[in-house]
Amino acid sequence: MTMSVPESISGSGGKEEESEDESEILEESPCGRWQKRREQERIKEMFENLMQVEHPNIVKFHKYWLDMRESRARVIFITEYMSSGSLKQFLKKTKKNHKTMNVKAWKRWCTQILSALSYLHSCDPPIIHGNLTCDTIFIQHNGLIKIGSVWHRLFVNVFAEAIHGNVHQHRDEMRNQHFFAPEYGAAEDDYAIDIFSFGISALEMAVLEIQANGDTSVSKEAVDHAGQSLEDPLMREFIQSCVHTEAKTRPTAHDLLFHRVLFEVHSLKLLAAHCFINNQYLLPENCVEEKTKSFDPNGIMAEINHRDRPGVHLKYSHVSPLELDKFLEDVKNGIYPLMNFASQRPHPIPRALSLSQEQMETVKTPSPEPQETETRKVVQIHCNLEVNEEGTRSHLSLFLKMDDRLHRQLSCDVLPSDHPKDLASELVHHAFISEEDCEKLACFLEDALCKHWSGTSTSPTAMAVMY
Repeated sequence: MTMSVPESISGSGGKEEESEDESEILEESPCGRWQKRREQERIKEMFENLMQVEHPNIVKFHKYWLDMRESRARVIFITEYMSSGSLKQFLKKTKKNHKTMNVKAWKRWCTQILSALSYLHSCDPPIIHGNLTCDTIFIQHNGLIKIGSVWHRLFVNVFAEAIHGNVHQHRDEMRNQHFFAPEYGAAEDDYAIDIFSFGISALEMAVLEIQANGDTSVSKEAVDHAGQSLEDPLMREFIQSCVHTEAKTRPTAHDLLFHRVLFEVHSLKLLAAHCFINNQYLLPENCVEEKTKSFDPNGIMAEINHRDRPGVHLKYSHVSPLELDKFLEDVKNGIYPLMNFASQRPHPIPRALSLSQEQMETVKTPSPEPQETETRKVVQIHCNLEVNEEGTRSHLSLFLKMDDRLHRQLSCDVLPSDHPKDLASELVHHAFISEEDCEKLACFLEDALCKHWSGTSTSPTAMAVMY
C-alpha cells in the first residue's frame, strides 16, 4: 500500500509558522526560509512500532520504506495478504445463500477478535484500533479471524489533517457509521471505542446484517431491534454490555473473554497443544509424525474406570494423525487462543517506544533490494480504470497475460499526478514485469490514463496486444 505523507521541508514565514513548536524543527536554512520538520521521524517511529506488533489474530505488518522521489513524499508498506476477503463479504454471502450463523463459530470468532483487542489494549502504551468494522476484520477459509488497519488510528492521531485517502474511508462511509461509539472524536480515545465497535461487529456476525435506512445508514433503532431479535439471552446481554452509551460502563476485552457466553474451561488437549507449540523449538522436526508411527494402534492411550459399570478405554487408533496435525496447525494459526487466567499484564510492546533516536537508526527498515527479475514477456494487457466517488483518484486494475500462458492481476490507486513511466518502473523493480516490457507498458498506461482523466474514453476498459 502507498500513502502520501506531509512534506518534511516547508517554507517558513508568517504568524502561523512563528507560533509553531520550535522543538519540531530539525534543521533550518541560514536565511530562515526553509525548515526541515520532525514529521518524517514521527512516521518512521510509528512504522517501527507497527512492525513489532505480533499476534496470530492481527494482520501482520511486514515492511515499509520511504519514497522521497520528486516533490511528493510517500510511505510504502507491505502487510500480510488476506486472500479470503473481509468478514462483511462473508456475512453477505452467507445471508445470500439463506444460511444462518453457527453459534460455535460465532463464539470462536468473538474469542479471536477479543484476544487481538486484549493484546493491543494491554500494550504499553495501549494501542487503540479506532476503525474496527466488519470491513476491517478478515476471515480465512479455515475460520481464522484477523483484524487489519491497526495503523489507522496512529495516523489519525499524528496527522489528523495532513493524511488523506483511505485512512478516513470507513469512518466517512454512511454504511459504517453505526460501528463508531457516540463519543468517537469528541474526547481522547481509550479502549471503550474499540469495545463499542466490537459489540456492533459481534451483533452483525450473529444476525448477518443490520438493516440500513434506505441503504444509507444504520439507525440506533435498527441496532436495538437487531439486538432484541437474538434468542440467546446471554448473547444479548453480552452485546448490550459492549454498546452502552456511557463509555465507562463498557467492559474491557479481557473481561469479555470471561463472559458466560464465551468462557469455557480449556481442555487438556488444547492446553497440551499450546504447550507443544510454544516449546516446539526444543523438539526435533516431524517429531509428532515419527512418534505416532511408533505407537501400537491397539495400545491403550488412556482409560476411565467405573465401579458400577465397565470402564472406557481410549486406544491410539482412535486418534487420527491427520486430525492431530490439523488441530495443531489451527492452534498455531490462532483459531483457538488461550484466555489469560492470570491478571492482565502489559505486553513488551514495540521496541521503538523505548529506544533513543540514535538506537532507532540501527533498526530502521532499509530500502528493499530489488527482487529477482522477471524474464517472462507480457503478450497482452487488459486495463480497467474506475474513478472514486470524490473524483480525486482512480483505481487501476491490470490483467497481464504472460508468454507462458499464465496470468498476473495487479491493482493500485492512481492520482492525476502519477506518471506512467514511474508506475511501469515500479512494476519492473518488484519483478512484476520484465525490463524489456517497461517502455511498452509505460506507453500503454500513458494512453489509457490520458483518455481516462480527460474523459474521452468511452469505456472503463482498455486492451493492448504486445506480441
